[in-house]
Amino acid sequence: MERVRLVHGNGGRFSHELTEKFILKYFTNSLLAPLHDGAQFDVPAGRMAFTTDSYVVQPIMFPGGNIGKLAVCGTVNDLAMNGAVPQYLSCGLILEEGLPFEMLDTVLATMADMAKQANIEIVTGDTKVVKKGEVDGIYINTAGVGMIPSGISIAPSNVKAGMDIILSGSIGDHSIAVMGQRFGLSLSESIKTDCAPLNHMVHDVLSAVGDKVALMRDPTRGGLGTVLKEIADQSQVGIRVDESAIIVHPEVQSVCDILGYDPLYLANEGKVVLVVDSSVTEQVLSIMKEHEEGREATCIGRTLDKNIGKVGLQTALGGIRLLDLLGEDQVPRIC
Repeated sequence: MERVRLVHGNGGRFSHELTEKFILKYFTNSLLAPLHDGAQFDVPAGRMAFTTDSYVVQPIMFPGGNIGKLAVCGTVNDLAMNGAVPQYLSCGLILEEGLPFEMLDTVLATMADMAKQANIEIVTGDTKVVKKGEVDGIYINTAGVGMIPSGISIAPSNVKAGMDIILSGSIGDHSIAVMGQRFGLSLSESIKTDCAPLNHMVHDVLSAVGDKVALMRDPTRGGLGTVLKEIADQSQVGIRVDESAIIVHPEVQSVCDILGYDPLYLANEGKVVLVVDSSVTEQVLSIMKEHEEGREATCIGRTLDKNIGKVGLQTALGGIRLLDLLGEDQVPRIC
């Protein structure tokens, strides 16, 4: 089996072969084709969103996806959370000496497929190769830019008391899928990463009721509990959510019970939390349910003008549990 060697990162002939044989096979477009030190493109007048993220998930492959799927969807979704229409991505690869080319090819093919689904182009990047043992196979950094349509303003300062909180679907799927693969657990085939590009669903919501959407967040690292607490702190409101409205699939809950995980603090890679004016809640839910990524969308709570900075979870037993930021990682290296 052919594998990555240190010489593939030296900038010479082997580097060119790696680029041409693998990277350009999937990422070729008119902006990347010149292979310059960066991409050049026209920017329409308006506001731009810019984000970057790095992906070090272990293992590289897991049920329903791999690190390449995470890298594209994660950055696309960060742009979408800003209300932006994603346009361009960069891709930085750090490869471990000895990485099988077959695995690299699979990751890059997945990135190309996800970019196509999200309608975004990978237009520039970089590749480094390090000694065996210095990374776990492959690390990926992606940066993305997108334009924010006029009339869209997504910010914590827009959140007021009396708004509804919508969650696009179940929680915990991604973390449990990765942990099951990491520890070699025999899990139900229904447990797969929820990783997906959310920009099309978000765009449809914003196109319909954009000025009624105050804030959007994706509950990745730290999970839903952390995101809700951050919203309460940053927006200076209280939040009350209903535990019975938060969907945790039975298979995921069973694993959480066995391993002692709290699904409220597990990472998700294909979910969005929206804070919206209550007048459009049903319309937003209807739009989201038209998309695969929003089939299980529900209204899980409401913002309050009291208990500022606090998040109360109405439990199934009728009590109130206060949610705080995630402390120690339950499941490290999850994205």
